Amino acid sequence: MATHIFFLGLLALCFTIAIATDNSPLQDFCIADSTSPVILNGLACKDPKLAQANDFSFSGLHIAGNTSNAVGSRVTPVTVAQLSGLNTLGISFARVDYAPGGINPPHLHPRASEILTVLKGCLEVGFVTSNPDNRLITKVLQKGDVFVFPVGLIHFQRNAGQHNAVALAALSSQNPGVITIANAVFGSNPAISSDILAKAFQTDNKIVNDIQSKF
Repeated sequence: MATHIFFLGLLALCFTIAIATDNSPLQDFCIADSTSPVILNGLACKDPKLAQANDFSFSGLHIAGNTSNAVGSRVTPVTVAQLSGLNTLGISFARVDYAPGGINPPHLHPRASEILTVLKGCLEVGFVTSNPDNRLITKVLQKGDVFVFPVGLIHFQRNAGQHNAVALAALSSQNPGVITIANAVFGSNPAISSDILAKAFQTDNKIVNDIQSKF
């Protein structure tokens, strides 16, 4: 009986590990066919005989993103939407530019962990653990430093220096997704009732309405 329980537990663990990331490909590659009418978990493959080098290449990450916006940062993503050869490979990439004082505001990736490397400048980074602890894990990074954000946890970056900063991020999904907390909570369509948000944030409707008007 104990042996059976052990093997059942081992099977459950293996199954959990297997579904923790994007599914493994069953062929050399599966270039995304954005014109296919087939709907599935991912993107349909185009004929591999039609594969070209450009299906596996993306240009432009040497170009600084425009940080002239409310948060002072710009993310340049390289997911399967920009690079069709990433389909089924379970990885993606991004460049993040930060103006002095700029932030990549609190957000999460529902389908990916992230590893971030600072190429230029100084970044304050951090993530918050899940309920009930809600512990903030934070660190100031310098050029060449690396930090990991676990999948599904709220995280952020802030340029803590006096000059522009640049980071590169690798993510464990071809389509990691992003939920920016402020946009989702205060800028949903249709809007979440101000009564609900006022109670959740322990404030009044007027303040909630004012914040919602900015999104």
